[in-house]
Amino acid sequence: MQSMPADAIIWSLADYPGSQNVASLSVRKIDDETLVQLRVRAARHGVSMEEEARRILKQAVAAPERLGDLAVRMFSPAYGGTELDLPEREVTEPLEFPR
Repeated sequence: MQSMPADAIIWSLADYPGSQNVASLSVRKIDDETLVQLRVRAARHGVSMEEEARRILKQAVAAPERLGDLAVRMFSPAYGGTELDLPEREVTEPLEFPR
C-alpha cells in the first residue's frame, strides 16, 4: 500500500443511517489565519465552520451564471433592478446601393 503525502486532500464515502452515501473530505495543513477567517465568516452567517466550508466549496465548483440570467437579475424590475432609459431611436431611410 502506498503512503499518502501529509498535505493530501482525503475523501471517502461514509454511509450514515437513514441517508444516502455522503462524501467526507479532510484538508490538511490549513494555516491558522485561514481557520480564523473561516470561523469569523461562519459566525457571520450563523453556521458552523464545517457548513461554511461546504458552502464555499459548492460555490467554487458551481457552474458560472449564464449571462442572460445575470442580465435579468441586474435589470429586471421583478428582481429589484431598474428599467433602462433608452434614447428615442431616429428613423432613417434604408441605404440604396448602385447596381
